[in-house]
Amino acid sequence: MRLVRFRFGDRIATGVLEGGVIRVLAGTFFEAPVPTGEEIPLDDVRLLAPVLPSKVIGVGLNYASHAKEFGGRELPAEPLLFIKPSTAVIGPQDPIPLHPMSEHVDYEGELGVVIGRLARKVSDPAEAERAILGYVCANDVTLRDLQAKDDQWTRAKGFDGSAPIGPWIETACDPADLAIETRVNGEVKQSQRTSDLVFSPVALVSYITQYMTLLPGDVIMTGTPSGVGPLSPRDRVEVEIEGIGVLENTAVAG
Repeated sequence: MRLVRFRFGDRIATGVLEGGVIRVLAGTFFEAPVPTGEEIPLDDVRLLAPVLPSKVIGVGLNYASHAKEFGGRELPAEPLLFIKPSTAVIGPQDPIPLHPMSEHVDYEGELGVVIGRLARKVSDPAEAERAILGYVCANDVTLRDLQAKDDQWTRAKGFDGSAPIGPWIETACDPADLAIETRVNGEVKQSQRTSDLVFSPVALVSYITQYMTLLPGDVIMTGTPSGVGPLSPRDRVEVEIEGIGVLENTAVAG
């Protein structure tokens, strides 16, 4: 099932996308929403970020290939976590800002995990899996030159517009072995499979909830494979994940 959040005229609503039609829901994805009976063609709406998370948790060096391209760094023994604030989130077709304080803004295509229920100190894998509502395409946009300057990554990864997610939440896919591909202006830059993740989505939910409570709508970005690179103004970035869809954004100056 594909869950969408969208703007239609002067209102914002949620729904289930089936084919090219959105079946509108009353309520949020987390409160047993019910169909209203209204149906709207997908072409008539603007898709928004499918959730407004309280936080986005990023995971560094979660593909061996990415660790290798960054100087052959050793893989972490435990997940390497960082936080993006809620204000970092943008949706499909929203512009990725190329901020003037950075001369090197990188794309990082990733599988995103959307939390569906409150999760705290989850140790049972089955319980961790039940905490997951579904999956999205994500882009961990990074100010690479500032990341190299700082001991921590708040500036480099937490700026406004640094967390594109979408185009919808796919609830029915198995994340164990999905093809993930990032294209810039149609050219393939990243191509790998989620089976190469060091720490799986379920393992990440279990680990993260030992330290912080995950709330409904929170997003975990599971890490990026090799092939990251810089963006220039007007570059069109597409993150495509098998079984989920394509997240498209364009980089803009300023």
